[in-house]
Amino acid sequence: MSFSVTLQHRFDGFTLEAQFEAPKGITMLYGRSGSGKTTIVNALAGLLRPDAGRISSEDWVMFDAAAGVFLPPDKRRVGYIFQEGRLFPHLSVRQNLKYGAWFAPKDAPREAFDRIVDMLGIAPLLDRRPGRLSGGEKQRVAIGRALLASPRLILADEPLAALDDARKEEILPYFERLRDALEIPILYVSHAGSEVARLATTLVVLENGRVIRQGPAAEVLSDPDVTPMGASAAGVMLHATITAQHADGITEVTAGRVPLLLPQVGYPVGTDLRIRIEAQDVMIATERPRAISALNVLPATVAALRMGAGPGALAQLRAGDNLLLARITRRSVSALDLEEGKEVFAVLKAVSIPRTAIGDQRGT
Repeated sequence: MSFSVTLQHRFDGFTLEAQFEAPKGITMLYGRSGSGKTTIVNALAGLLRPDAGRISSEDWVMFDAAAGVFLPPDKRRVGYIFQEGRLFPHLSVRQNLKYGAWFAPKDAPREAFDRIVDMLGIAPLLDRRPGRLSGGEKQRVAIGRALLASPRLILADEPLAALDDARKEEILPYFERLRDALEIPILYVSHAGSEVARLATTLVVLENGRVIRQGPAAEVLSDPDVTPMGASAAGVMLHATITAQHADGITEVTAGRVPLLLPQVGYPVGTDLRIRIEAQDVMIATERPRAISALNVLPATVAALRMGAGPGALAQLRAGDNLLLARITRRSVSALDLEEGKEVFAVLKAVSIPRTAIGDQRGT
């Protein structure tokens, strides 16, 4: 199932003009605050009637301005996951979950209650009330309630923004499971690079109300011309496979024919991973460094150089089948005599890749 979205809407001082496809998996709306992400989510949920456009999936049309079609929110079969769980405080977890199922159409295919409870690991919570749940537990229950409504589309509007880092790390694996298990699209709003790299199947980049780039997440993230959050937040996503677990707490992976060493990852050999590498953590050398503490020294070629408006620059490096980004200074570009096609070495400290930047990609 895939959703096709075309929207035009004008506010005072802001115009949204967006067109994109949301296929199965997680389509991430990515951009700065005020770029139009939440406006799109509200239009899909039926909370905003756009001036023009169309939202449809195969023969299911939720909005068509030209044809005068505008389904109200309760007819759209959209599951909405908010920043806070928004659970009913007077109901138990079990009752909150069944409230979602109560809204499912009688003829809609239904997710099995036990399957959802097991997928989200909330069986021990069923008899509790929301006041006795942590922030992460509340979000897992909110996800289950949305799924049990038999939606055609899941909307997740910055669902981790209200959580601290520990709770985010708790929830991310459950979104990975949803991405890999569900047949329906998930439209996920974020401006956090780690969430994008770990979760996104498709990336839609927004800037000032317009889509400036869309496509497979790894491809879009490695583009040095697409940095909506600024060069300081640039980074790529690599697909890798665990090849060894070493006794000293280091995990060895292979990414695009290139070996990498990471802090220990608690998955078995053979597991496929998604790894985010931030541009600010990649150094460039024109000769292979010797006697340094960095464990990853990768032969690479400069694929592209982009000079910033200030003292900074962004270099795209090809290492094996991978594209990396390195955030450096204009002075370094000059001192190293960097140019496209030059052979260099990309240097990356293993400890610069935090556990939160490494996700399970089994099933994607």
